[in-house]
Amino acid sequence: MRLSKIYTFIVVLLFAAFAIVFNTFPRSTYSELEKRELAKFPEFTFERLKSGEFTRDISAWFSDSEPYRDVFMALSMEVDNLMRMAFSEDNISFQAPTDPIPTAESASVEEEGETADTLSNKEEEPLIEGTAKIANAGIMIVGTGENVRALMAYGGSEKMGGGFAQTANKYKETFGSGVNVYAMAIPTAIEFYCPTKAKGHTKPQRPTIDNIHSSLSPDVKAVDAYAVLKAHRNENIYLRTDHHWAPLGAYYAAQEFARIAEVPFPDTTAYDKHIVRRFVGSMYGYSKDVAVKNAPEDFIYYTPNNVEYSTTYINFTINDKYQVTGESHSYKGVYFFKYKDGNGAAYSTFMGGDTKLTTVKTSTQNGRRVLIIKDSFGNAIPGYLFYSFEEVHVVDFRYFTKNMREYVEQNGITDILYALNVFNTCSSSSSRRVERFLTQSPGIYAAETPKDSTKTELPADTTASTAVMAAPDTTASAPAIQTEAEASAVDTMTHNAVGE
Repeated sequence: MRLSKIYTFIVVLLFAAFAIVFNTFPRSTYSELEKRELAKFPEFTFERLKSGEFTRDISAWFSDSEPYRDVFMALSMEVDNLMRMAFSEDNISFQAPTDPIPTAESASVEEEGETADTLSNKEEEPLIEGTAKIANAGIMIVGTGENVRALMAYGGSEKMGGGFAQTANKYKETFGSGVNVYAMAIPTAIEFYCPTKAKGHTKPQRPTIDNIHSSLSPDVKAVDAYAVLKAHRNENIYLRTDHHWAPLGAYYAAQEFARIAEVPFPDTTAYDKHIVRRFVGSMYGYSKDVAVKNAPEDFIYYTPNNVEYSTTYINFTINDKYQVTGESHSYKGVYFFKYKDGNGAAYSTFMGGDTKLTTVKTSTQNGRRVLIIKDSFGNAIPGYLFYSFEEVHVVDFRYFTKNMREYVEQNGITDILYALNVFNTCSSSSSRRVERFLTQSPGIYAAETPKDSTKTELPADTTASTAVMAAPDTTASAPAIQTEAEASAVDTMTHNAVGE
């Protein structure tokens, strides 16, 4: 009887403690784990109260903005991990190699006697040790301990990507011989790091990219990032805990672009190396697997040290549907934003995010000016091209309010690089957006209530001069795509979470 009273007392005490925390402590406003802003207290009107909308929004706000939300979510993941006594039926076993993945500093650029082309057609042994399992949102977790890697399954087919190619062709047709047009389809990490026995859970990306290349008009130049990245697969070219590639991967892709564009491109000695330690990126929140949290990595990026450059921005204000509702005046800022160790937003080092139009003027004098149309993968590319072009213009495919024909003419653009990750190349809505830039009237904005991206604060441990949050990339939590319609839906589905 005494034990039952003690038990009852403990339960009541815990209940009271939780009640005090959830009802009196400051409520959370941003989830670093989920990379998104949490629900805000709704605006009251008698009409919304009468319709029941106000009370529904109150309930949503109360549950979404609970105090210490990230702490409780992380604790839940830890408990779930401890309770997992054996692998579930979704787990995939595979034979791992004995050699660990070498670092970028120790790995050779290419295997002796082999080129990027031969390596791209060669079947390799898997590079990840340990086991593999399917986590939340279908994300594959491979490896063990400090080498854990989170991968997003791809479901596209060899017939997809045609819209991406057609848009590139349309740009070449529009601008003619006066402007060079390039198309780069960027593969994602699962293409190179999926264990052999787990490949039934994803589709190969090379057939999609081959279809894109074969669909390009002869005057559009394909930049085969796939072959180059595969040649360097033993290096740290993709982030383990984030859905993006690593800056080193972007370096090799930019190098290949510069080769095809026939512009100068220096080796890594022309750059200073910077490290953000204990980085855990977006895949922790999406997979909800504590193994990702427990395997932080170094976020390594490079800044040019022998070229002068200045950066100018126009910020876009967006609403809750990630539509542009306004824009700022042009202003100067830093290109490389600085983040402290442990900051999960470190990929926003480049330009601070996506919701802006960026212009970089360099000391390079060769008459070449490049415009990059990109998604968030493309954010890591421009910083490597300051030695290659007089000006570098950066446009996100989701946010552009100008007329592209006028913009290209007014800025003397000589080269256009259309670079999206393979998920976005399969999205017909992405292609339509970029093609619409050619005919849209400048300065037309959406009318919905704005979510002022120019006033959203980044985490306190960033020294960025301008705080800008971006809409999520379409690979952020995308399901495996099977059809063109599903590919188009990916962009809408992933707008439920915020951030880079």
